[in-house]
Amino acid sequence: MTYDTKVDPFTLEIVKDSLLSIGDEMFIALARTSMSPIIYEVLDYASGLTDAKGQLLTQGNGVTGFIGMLSFMVKQTLEKYGEKGDLEPGDIIIINDPYGGGGSHLSDVGLVMPIFHEGELIAFSANKAHWTEVGGKDPGSFTNDSTDIFQEGLQFSCIKLFEKGKINEGIVEIIRSNVRFPDLSLGDMWAQVAALKTGDKRVKELCEKHGRNTIVSAVDYLLDHGEQISRQELSKLPKGTFYAEDFIDTDGIGNGPFPIKVKVTITDDEFICDFRGSSPQVPGPVNCSYTGLVSAVRTIFLGVTNPSQDVNDGVFRPLKIIVDQRSVMSAERPAPVSNYFETLLGSLDLVWKALAPELPHRLGAGHLLSVCAVTLSGLHHDTDEPFLIVEPSVGGWGAAQGQDGASGQFCIADGETYNIPVEVAETRYGVLLDEYSLRTDGAGAGQYIGGKGVIRSYRALTDNQAATVTFGRNKYLPWGIDNGHEGSPNEFYIEKTSGEKDGPFGVYPRYPLQKNDVIKLMTATGGGYGDPLKRPAEQVAKDVKNEYYTLDEAKEIFGVLVNPDTFEWEEDKIRKK
Repeated sequence: MTYDTKVDPFTLEIVKDSLLSIGDEMFIALARTSMSPIIYEVLDYASGLTDAKGQLLTQGNGVTGFIGMLSFMVKQTLEKYGEKGDLEPGDIIIINDPYGGGGSHLSDVGLVMPIFHEGELIAFSANKAHWTEVGGKDPGSFTNDSTDIFQEGLQFSCIKLFEKGKINEGIVEIIRSNVRFPDLSLGDMWAQVAALKTGDKRVKELCEKHGRNTIVSAVDYLLDHGEQISRQELSKLPKGTFYAEDFIDTDGIGNGPFPIKVKVTITDDEFICDFRGSSPQVPGPVNCSYTGLVSAVRTIFLGVTNPSQDVNDGVFRPLKIIVDQRSVMSAERPAPVSNYFETLLGSLDLVWKALAPELPHRLGAGHLLSVCAVTLSGLHHDTDEPFLIVEPSVGGWGAAQGQDGASGQFCIADGETYNIPVEVAETRYGVLLDEYSLRTDGAGAGQYIGGKGVIRSYRALTDNQAATVTFGRNKYLPWGIDNGHEGSPNEFYIEKTSGEKDGPFGVYPRYPLQKNDVIKLMTATGGGYGDPLKRPAEQVAKDVKNEYYTLDEAKEIFGVLVNPDTFEWEEDKIRKK
C-alpha cells in the first residue's frame, strides 16, 4: 500500500538510518547465537529487511554472493502465500529451493518472517545461512560429484516452519533425522529465528514511534534514493558494448571445460548484461540458477558503480540481465547445484573482465576467483566423535592501476568473510595445521604484481578421513592486464606417510586420508598489471628480499640483477631483455 503522507526530509533520513541499523542488529544477532564456525567465524550468511512487496530495503552480508537472494526468497513466499492471504503474524517460512527463491545450493537455508503492524503486512525480515549439514550423500551436503538435486540434501520448498507463532515439530524431526550434525543445524536454525524476531520487534517499534504511514513513505524514499545514486554513477561510466569470454573448468564429474560469454552494454539509462550463447546446464553440480546469476551481476555492478553504497532494490533498477533458459547460469530442476558458486563467480568475472580495461580506477586484474571450498570429515583424535570442516579458502587478488594485488583474501563473492582460525581448527577437528603461509610461485608479475595465494596444510590425526575439495580456476588462470602476467592455478596435493605425493588436483570428491597424511591446499596468485620491466628496480629488490620472487625471477622476468648478500640492485645491469 502506498501513502501520500508528506514527511519532512529529516524524519525520512532518521527512519532510513533506523532501517539500516535494524539490518545490522539482525546480522549481529545471528552470528552471536549460531552454533557453527561456518557462520560465527566465517560469516557465511546474510540478513535483511524487505518491504511488503519483497523489495530489498537493507541487507547485511558476510557473503556478497547473496546480494539479491533475500528479495527472491520473499517474493516466492508472497507468490505462494500472499495472494491467498495465508500469511499470519508469527509465521516463519523456510526455503532453500535453488531454482527459485533460494538461488544458491541446499546448504544455504533461508528463513522469511512477515512483519505486521495493526493487522497490516508492512515488511519482511529474512536471512540466509550456510548450515553445516542438510543431509544428502556426502558429509557437509554440498559435494562436487552429484548428478541431481536429490543427492544434495533436504529441500525446503517454501513451507511454514512456524505457523502463527507455533513451530512445526514435524519439520524439526525431519531435519533431526536426516542430517549428520543435528545439534549444529538446528542450533543455527534457532539462531536465524532469533535474528528474524529481532527485526520484527525493531520494525514494530519504529512504526509505534513514527507511524506506519511515515515508515512506508521512508521506504519509498530509501528505494528512490538508491536508484538516484546508481543513475548518477551510471552516467560516469563509458558508454558502449564490451565483450568477454572464458570457461568453467569442469562440472566435477569429468566433463568440461564449458564456454561462457557476456556482452555488456552501457547506456545513459541501463546497464545490460547479456549472457546468451553460454553453455547449457551441465551434468555435474556447477550449475547456477537465475537467482544466483542476478546476485553475481549485482555484486560486480556495485563494484563498478559505487561499492560503498547501502544495498537496496532501488540501486539495481538500471540493471538488466539476459540469459538463455536452462543454461549453466540459469539451471532448472533437477540439475545439481552444489557448487553453483563456481559458475556464479565465472559469470561475475566475465563482466569484470569485459570492463576492466575501461575502468582501471575501479577494476584490477583477475583474482583467485574460486571459493576454493573444502570439506574434511572423520573422527576426532581425542573424543572419537565425528567432526566436519566446511570452509572456503583465501588467495591472491589481481594487481590494479597504481597498486599491487592484495594477498590472502577471499574471492569477491565471499566478500568480507574469514577463514577458521588455526587454534579453532586444531581444537574442534581431528587435524593439525602443518603450514599456513603465503604462496610465492613467481606468477602474477607486472609493473604492479598480483597478490599472493596461500598454502594451508592439514595433517590428518586419525585414519579414514575424507576430503572433498573444489578448486576452480585450476585450468584457466587469473588474467593479467596491459602485459601483466597471468597468475597461478588453485590446486592441491596429498603428501602421504609413505612418501608418495599425489596431485596436483583441482576437484576431487572424498579423497581418503590416513593418519599423518597431509592435504596441501595451494591457492592462486592474482594476475599482474602492466609490463614487469616497468616495475621500479628498487621495488623488485625489495620483492626478492621479501621472498616474493627469486633472484633468477628478478633477472628473467623483471630484468633486474639483485645482489644476494645486500639485496640491492645493480644499476648498470638492468632492463635489457
